[in-house]
Amino acid sequence: MLIHVLYDDNKYDYVKGFQLDRLLEVKKVQKFKRSTGWVTVGVDPMRWRKNPNYHGLERRAA
Repeated sequence: MLIHVLYDDNKYDYVKGFQLDRLLEVKKVQKFKRSTGWVTVGVDPMRWRKNPNYHGLERRAA
């Protein structure tokens, strides 16, 4: 599935989920679109795939 993104240079694109994760890590995306609407990075709540500070069991993968 492709995700609609707005880059920091105000250009739009479609990327795969793993690409969006990387773009968010390097802070190259202003917004991306979910089924519920646009998410503004740094303003709207986002889920992260992995929290490097969390050392417990990953329950969602079970």
